[in-house]
Amino acid sequence: MANDSDLEKTEQPSQRRLDQAREEGQVARSRELSTFSVLMAGGAGLWFLGQDMTRQLIKLLQDGLTLNADTVRHPEEMIQRLYDLTVQAAYALMPLLLLLLLVALFSPMLLDGWLFTLKSLQPNFSRMDPLEGIKRMFSSHGLIELGKGLAKAIVVGGAGAWAIWHHREAVLMLAGMPLNVALAQMGQLVWGAFLAIMGGMLLVVLVDVPFQLWEHNKRLMMTREEVRQEARESEGDPQVKSRIRSMQRAMARRRMMSKVATADVVVTNPTHFAVALRYQENAMRAPIVVAKGSQLVAARIRELALEHQVPILEAPPLARALYTHTELEQSIPEALYVAVAEVLAYAWQLRRHDLGGGPVPLQPARLPVPPELDPENRMSTS
Repeated sequence: MANDSDLEKTEQPSQRRLDQAREEGQVARSRELSTFSVLMAGGAGLWFLGQDMTRQLIKLLQDGLTLNADTVRHPEEMIQRLYDLTVQAAYALMPLLLLLLLVALFSPMLLDGWLFTLKSLQPNFSRMDPLEGIKRMFSSHGLIELGKGLAKAIVVGGAGAWAIWHHREAVLMLAGMPLNVALAQMGQLVWGAFLAIMGGMLLVVLVDVPFQLWEHNKRLMMTREEVRQEARESEGDPQVKSRIRSMQRAMARRRMMSKVATADVVVTNPTHFAVALRYQENAMRAPIVVAKGSQLVAARIRELALEHQVPILEAPPLARALYTHTELEQSIPEALYVAVAEVLAYAWQLRRHDLGGGPVPLQPARLPVPPELDPENRMSTS
């Protein structure tokens, strides 16, 4: 049961899945929105440019049907005349055609923005399989598209039929009107029918756009296994990452252990914690921690200190405070300056004694460690 649920597409598409689909040209698109935008742009263009464009086309028609004696005697000039009239007609229609071209290019971007990819142009021979084509025709998607087509035909056709039926008396009266009046009246009727049809198209668009967005999202839905696989690919395999972190910790520990030999003193708990301190009077503002650890790491620090003859001092409160409140290569807290100064003085006296000079120094007792810095003291108090 768990495996079956992992194979069901129940998860929302990730951003990576959306980006990959976009790179392959899979974005939400609504043909109804594009058709509506182009028709509305054409209607607006005719509304604002129609009068001037009609005047130019009427003049071109009059010029084209007017022949003079020179043109009749020289038929070869007819071709040049036809070319000139065609160019003038193209100039007259150019503003409307450019408007329609721009709207046709940019209306698909209303849903998912600009997209340019060549992957969708690559040949896909699997789509040429007739069996697959039949399956697509009778699939749920094909049935939905068929229903959309029928609904659009009913809505748009019904709007157009209503507009004609509503103005049926005005349409019948056109036959008895003078030509110029009939043309003006017919233009008004056509414009009213156009608005009615656009109203029906708007209803289709308001239904189709949310449906296309929902269908696109559904098509990109992911299974739980796909989500886990994507996480492994993007973030790395957890086992590999754990291994890398383990190796990094081991390398950091080796670097830390190599600095024990440079320490001036190692403060211990004596067995639970060990902290190696180093101080250079003219180079450092305060002593720094070059190594610290607990349990096995603390034992290894003590072994290295013995190998390199680094003084070791058992001072449990100070060792606990240093281990808890310091970081590697960082200065010790100001509250521990006095205690650490006594420890360093003892270490330097011990080194001088080992080199053959001076009495055996006494180990400092009752080092001034603030109670609030000692974890064990805080635990006993609480």
